[in-house]
Amino acid sequence: MEKEAVNKKTTDTANTVRLIRSQLLSMAEPEYKAFQSKLIPTMEPDRIIGIRTPLLRKYAKALTRDHKQAEEFLDSLPHSYYEENNLHGFLLETIKDYDQCICRLEAFLPFVDNWATCDGTVPKVLKKYPERTLKKAGEWIKSSHTYTCRYGIKVLMDSYLEENFCENILAMAAAVDSEEYYVRMMQAWFFATALAKQYETVLPYLKERCLNTWVHNKTIQKARESYRITAEQKQELQALKLPLPKAKESE
Repeated sequence: MEKEAVNKKTTDTANTVRLIRSQLLSMAEPEYKAFQSKLIPTMEPDRIIGIRTPLLRKYAKALTRDHKQAEEFLDSLPHSYYEENNLHGFLLETIKDYDQCICRLEAFLPFVDNWATCDGTVPKVLKKYPERTLKKAGEWIKSSHTYTCRYGIKVLMDSYLEENFCENILAMAAAVDSEEYYVRMMQAWFFATALAKQYETVLPYLKERCLNTWVHNKTIQKARESYRITAEQKQELQALKLPLPKAKESE
């Protein structure tokens, strides 16, 4: 009986995945697929269906009304398509129980394989428990998996640069030592955003060269592109730009 139950569950999950995939494929827009493929160069074009985010979010909301289907889909890792991963992330955002959300999120993160899915998964419940989430973010940024690490830095950026700000957040992000482009970009985005919100506290990280040269310069570039940074601050930041080794000038 136990084996039959397991087989039935496996069959039900497979049927649910097929049904959901069929629904997703019916939303495809070839032109939008081509546009997305350019935005996510690390993703094979055949794995992108081409669904606009508002439409995918609307479908995720509808899917939550069938708890069994939603749970079966969340159990069906890994997914095949980019939009299936995004749908997974949007479903995680609807989970209200913190422990359940963390459990599901940590099962999902190792399968995240692009910056857009990583950055687009934003469960609201994480912000309700800042101390616990900060501890988790500290674990995620130590991961050797590119997008788990990136996700940890993004959580710091989204939730800890204003009301929950403390200088330790800056040290945590600065301590990440990665050669991965998408981790470094998130570090630069973090520090550029931090400059916009906590300028005087963040500035010493640049003056004292606490970041690797690429992240340091990219932080300055992104900050100087921001309307939240004053003209005087932009001038000060420009003076802190570091020369890149000749071999890396093209990065």
